[in-house]
Amino acid sequence: MDLSSILTLDRIRVPLVSGEKTGIITELIDLLAERGALRNRDAVLEAVLKREAERTTGIGYGLAIPHGKSDGCTQLAVAAGKPAAPVDFQSLDRRPVTFVVLLVSPPDQTGPHIQALAKVSRLMNIEEFRKRVDLARTPEELFDAIRATEAGEHTPR
Repeated sequence: MDLSSILTLDRIRVPLVSGEKTGIITELIDLLAERGALRNRDAVLEAVLKREAERTTGIGYGLAIPHGKSDGCTQLAVAAGKPAAPVDFQSLDRRPVTFVVLLVSPPDQTGPHIQALAKVSRLMNIEEFRKRVDLARTPEELFDAIRATEAGEHTPR
């Protein structure tokens, strides 16, 4: 699974307007709702915030992957963005978050959900990708970083 095949340019926001965790999650869910990817925005927001309350999705390397499962969507939906300034997500490595990828899927689509989570995590293990994400100043640059990394042969560092 390539992230660039499920994340479209119109579902990327750089910079994100909000400067705090809940606001960023809400902003990305609203972006999906505006693009017609959700059938019940409030149910999806509730599911993602509930999951976030159980355990942080700030996994390290400046990445957070807020995610949840909800009947408020019919298939895996992904949105991404970069906050204007680093945000505290209570990350496992205690570093602030500079890149956020939101994943939502219906409860009966566990496979694609897990594959997408794994793909984002693998990308962030590639130093060249992290550098490109850090330098991205537009949605196009962020999307190009994802596409270029997925197209190339890179080893984690």
